[in-house]
Amino acid sequence: MVLDLPSLADGLNFALLITNKTLPMAKTIAKTAEKKAPAKKSASKAKVVSIDKVCSDILSKLKTLDIEHQLQANIEWCLGSYSYDNNATGLIEAATMALGVFNVELAKKTKGVTATFVASIEKAIK
Repeated sequence: MVLDLPSLADGLNFALLITNKTLPMAKTIAKTAEKKAPAKKSASKAKVVSIDKVCSDILSKLKTLDIEHQLQANIEWCLGSYSYDNNATGLIEAATMALGVFNVELAKKTKGVTATFVASIEKAIK
């Protein structure tokens, strides 16, 4: 009669099952993936410009330059109206008038009027 004795490996596996521990495996060589450079943000993912924020910026710029007092009053009134009824028609009309003023000031190279500022106004109008 031949006795089938458990091997030492069987006993070790049984002991590991009981204690919920695992044996360290031989180290495998991990494939090193080439690191890709982060993708640059495209121009299409630009921030959405709100018309009320742009008109507030227009108003502050007009006050800083101390020009177009009637347009300033119009924008103030339109901002109040927009906060009440969320109808941007008056703000768009006032921003369009201000765009013409700032294009003239940009041509004069007035300090404080930049091409990016004018571009933000154009983006908000569209």
